[in-house]
This record gives sequence, C-alpha cells and structure tokens, in this order.
Amino acid sequence: MKLLKCPVNGLRPIDEFAYGGELREMPDPQSCSDGEWADYVFNRTGAPGVKPEWWYHIPSGTWFVAERNTVTDMVERTYFRGEA
Repeated sequence: MKLLKCPVNGLRPIDEFAYGGELREMPDPQSCSDGEWADYVFNRTGAPGVKPEWWYHIPSGTWFVAERNTVTDMVERTYFRGEA
C-alpha cells in the first residue's frame, strides 16, 4: 500500500488524500490579462522532475504541499505552505 505523510497525522494510506494540482503562483485576477489568466488556468509545463503539489488529507481537512518526483513518483517531503 502506498503511504503519504500528512504534516498533521503522519503516514497515512494514499486513498485518504486528494490531489490538488501543481503549486504555481496565481496572477492577480484583477490586473492580469485574459491571456495571462488562461495560461495560469490551462497550461502546465509537464516537465519531469520534482514538483511542488497541493494535496488534501480528507479526514482531517488539511491542505499541504508535497514535493513529488514525477519520474519516480516518490514524495521527497511534505509541509504547510510558507514552511519552506
């Protein structure tokens, strides 16, 4: 069984989590152009390597960041946003 480390609850089965997408900086919706907003919403680099991703622990309602290597599918670390 694959496990993922929640910063609050420790190692838990992967089926307790939901993937929230790649962590990227959001442009200001009030000042960016339609093209910049569309790029943010629809485009990803897709390059292999270590990516920061949003993950959600469903039972505890906890959002956190996991740095996952997309080549090996191994999570290198998990943390709350702002704890770099």
